[in-house]
Amino acid sequence: MTASQAVLDLTDSTTMGSFSVTESGDNTPRTTSRRHVLAGSAAVGAAAVATGLTGSFAAATPAAGSGTGRTPAGDPFTLGVASGDPDQHSVVLWTRLATDPLAEDGFGGMGSRNVEVHWELALDERFRKVVRRGHERTGPDHGFAVHAEVAGLLPGWEYFYRFRVGRHVSETGRTRTAPLIGVFGSGLAMSFASCSQFEHGWFTAYRHLAADEPDLVLHLGDYVYEYKPQVYISPDGNVRDHSGPETESLANYRQRYAQYRSDADLRAAHAVAPWLVVPDDHEVDNNWAGDIYEKPHIPQPDFIQRRANAFRAYYENMPLRRRSKPSGSEIQLYRKVSWGSLANFHMLDTRQHRDDQACDDGWKVCEDAANPARTLTGDEQEAWLLRNFRASRARWDILGQQVFFAQRLSASGARSMDGWDGYQGSRERITQGWIEGGVRNPVVLTGDVHTHWANELKADYTDPDSACVGTELVTTSITSGGNGKDSDPSTDPNLQRNPHIKFFNQQRGYVRTRITRNDLRADFRVLDKVTEPGSPVRTRASFVVADRRPGLTEVDPA
Repeated sequence: MTASQAVLDLTDSTTMGSFSVTESGDNTPRTTSRRHVLAGSAAVGAAAVATGLTGSFAAATPAAGSGTGRTPAGDPFTLGVASGDPDQHSVVLWTRLATDPLAEDGFGGMGSRNVEVHWELALDERFRKVVRRGHERTGPDHGFAVHAEVAGLLPGWEYFYRFRVGRHVSETGRTRTAPLIGVFGSGLAMSFASCSQFEHGWFTAYRHLAADEPDLVLHLGDYVYEYKPQVYISPDGNVRDHSGPETESLANYRQRYAQYRSDADLRAAHAVAPWLVVPDDHEVDNNWAGDIYEKPHIPQPDFIQRRANAFRAYYENMPLRRRSKPSGSEIQLYRKVSWGSLANFHMLDTRQHRDDQACDDGWKVCEDAANPARTLTGDEQEAWLLRNFRASRARWDILGQQVFFAQRLSASGARSMDGWDGYQGSRERITQGWIEGGVRNPVVLTGDVHTHWANELKADYTDPDSACVGTELVTTSITSGGNGKDSDPSTDPNLQRNPHIKFFNQQRGYVRTRITRNDLRADFRVLDKVTEPGSPVRTRASFVVADRRPGLTEVDPA
């Protein structure tokens, strides 16, 4: 617990009792709904008042120009708020200050002086029951980003947070902690998304995701795109332009993230729930692999520095813990987040440690793709994941990762060298690892391909009768590729060539899931258009994965 955190000790047993946490039949505590938390927390609220933690957050405003407490001339919270990487007793709170988000120097109009940012965490949206307060110092060396790791919280609980600089107060964010190990609770509402190209459309899908009020959001890469304006053109035409050149310098990347974060729909999705994030390729350079950039035949002598710039900006703009702060051109991204005993989320890094794509990338018939020595994860990450499988006692083990996992053959028999088809040895070892580790319910979540898919994972894809040993859910893009189009799964050639693929759709959207002890339900959410703001959302298809029964059962759309 840091000195900057004014605390009401929520881990004290008497305080726990005041929350009226009930016991289940197997003597494990249940998580409580938002309504019950707010209704049952009066005792804690009274204790907070007694300790002096409530009151007007904006009242204690340092005078303008008083060192790190100076008040910016404009609103510094134009990029919104976010939270992420929750565990049982803590969560990361994030903001980044910018009065002029598109400033070319990447400092968002904040100048060169450090700023003191105050934050507070409460049990209610009106901040009458504040349980934590603190402050963080940020400045140009941090891109004016704030990462507050708030500890000492109750497990499985909903909280509200906000920030203040001088007289300016941010919008309110909602977050929650993970339940204790041993707790299943009533279920987890989790949505996941990928691939939001600013130029290709409006971020309406993020707004609909926020309206669903999930408990947790996973973002699986391509959060921003690196291209200069009018280079990556959607089939439907670009509806808005990137600011600045192709991202290479730290200032370029900071400006690009600020432009994306300025979108109100994206800010709403961040504010509604904690996020677990991993990047894919466009946060650095299209289809990069390890130390190799997209087009190695075209000299790019400073790619390692570019990668360092990209990682630094990614950390500055995401609600990641300090353990993920990059060191030069390296960043620690793979990690496990447990949600009680209901689910383990294994967040993977499929770019930084991989071998170069086989056969010069693209869709190829390529013998080298089957070379068992080739790796997508790198040896260390693979060993870490296999250990996690062997140690897991969770009901669901979920891989949050970026690129297509199941086998996917084209009409010519070609495969994508950028996905797991290009690293078949890696896929086989990890699949065998969850089988031998006794993983109860393995589920792979994927982004990258700008289309919805639902796949059954096979022990042997060459044998149509091979056992189904897991499930893959692939989300389409938020905007990338423009509006897209609907398709008929019953006549789609992708499904006919690949019988383990059970669903395919080319519209934009995201995937909404509900995870319980008994099953995982996935709703494939789609929008008719992203080239016009405000398009309604609907569920195109829904599937259920039952406990201990890998595979997909289609059900009526929600």
